[in-house]
Amino acid sequence: MKHRLFERILVGILLVVAAGIVVHAPLSVWLGTVWPHWAEVIKSWKELLMALALVLFIVIAAQRKMVTVLLNDRLMQLSLFFVGIHFLMIAAFDNGLHSAGAGILIDLRYVLYFVLVYGTLRLFPQYRKLFLQVFVGGAVVVIGFALLQLFVLPKDILTHIGYSKATIVPYLTVDQNPNYIRINSTLRGPNPLGAYAVIVLSFLVAYAVKHGRRLQYNQRLWLGILAAIAGLIVGTSYSRSSMIGLIVAIIVTLAAVATAKARKQLLTTMVIAIVVVGGLIFAFRDNSVISNVLLHDNPTGGSTVDSNAGHAESLVDGMKRFVVEPFGGGVGSTGSASIPTKAPLIIENQYLFVAHEAGWAGLIVFVWLFVEVMKRLWQRRAGVLALAVFASGCGLAVIGLLLPVWTDDTISIIWWGLAAVAVSSPLGGLYGTRKSH
Repeated sequence: MKHRLFERILVGILLVVAAGIVVHAPLSVWLGTVWPHWAEVIKSWKELLMALALVLFIVIAAQRKMVTVLLNDRLMQLSLFFVGIHFLMIAAFDNGLHSAGAGILIDLRYVLYFVLVYGTLRLFPQYRKLFLQVFVGGAVVVIGFALLQLFVLPKDILTHIGYSKATIVPYLTVDQNPNYIRINSTLRGPNPLGAYAVIVLSFLVAYAVKHGRRLQYNQRLWLGILAAIAGLIVGTSYSRSSMIGLIVAIIVTLAAVATAKARKQLLTTMVIAIVVVGGLIFAFRDNSVISNVLLHDNPTGGSTVDSNAGHAESLVDGMKRFVVEPFGGGVGSTGSASIPTKAPLIIENQYLFVAHEAGWAGLIVFVWLFVEVMKRLWQRRAGVLALAVFASGCGLAVIGLLLPVWTDDTISIIWWGLAAVAVSSPLGGLYGTRKSH
């Protein structure tokens, strides 16, 4: 009975994290305004729950004599190496207790969640469907509230629960142009919302290419409506990185199911499309939508800082630091964790971010871990779940070139959680068959 209770508590904690992470931002802001002295603890609810889950997971794995089996798994080994490098960086660099603590949470929470979900589902595979149901429910909440923000609610609705410049701004604009409002939904900003919509749309596209021919007309209609809604969210987030990531995800999905001949045709079509679209953007660069949404190049927009120049400067600075600092700056030296330090640093590139936090060694292990996960997803691409997570992973990897995409807790925990569900299934098993969908 005790073993069964521990199992249910462990799974319950992981499901609570999966469900709560999509509404984490508004709840944390609201509760932080109600109990300001507990704001930091409230923000860390998911990490605290995962710490408890880790203890339970270790106990259960030991009781079932599965510790050695799990430690022999390459995914577990790489995850442990990544964690170990971070703790070595904490010992080697003195960035202050607060910044190092915040940095370790930002850098490792999604890896910890991946390990917990992956290991738990290796032990208890019967819960896979439950995890997927929770993820789907979260998508309904995020996309549904985004639609309300777009068409029903006032743009500053979130100010009523504590959103502000001191917490999370209730909405953004494109280069401070009020004609282009960028909503948050329940996430921390429009860029995470766009990236989240890429994940959702990847599932819809993967389902369409796998099962579209077998669907009835009304089912196809609903699938098309849902895809259009997710596409609308990507577009109205005005996140250029998400738009690029979405294109990559769709192309990868189509290429994964196409024949060799069809892939060549797809490549040719893609090259022609890039040339045509690039030419149209250049030709109509003075158009209001093009100049604001795609180019962010409207001199009358009111912004005192050019966002394109800001991205370029951050990338150049990050590259310089990467070359001259092989050990990086230590945990907590980058991003929001570095703000309380004497030298706050923003690096708008996921890979340079990891390199500055954990050095070249940390970057190598991180990329190795990601590639290993993607390889196992590719091996299971016969199933909708693995194909969708693989395609969205490609899109998010491209977004990571422009933004530190994994530093957002919702995006990172959702994608790595879904990846854990997919790769924990055996090759050719249930999640690679038609029955699983």
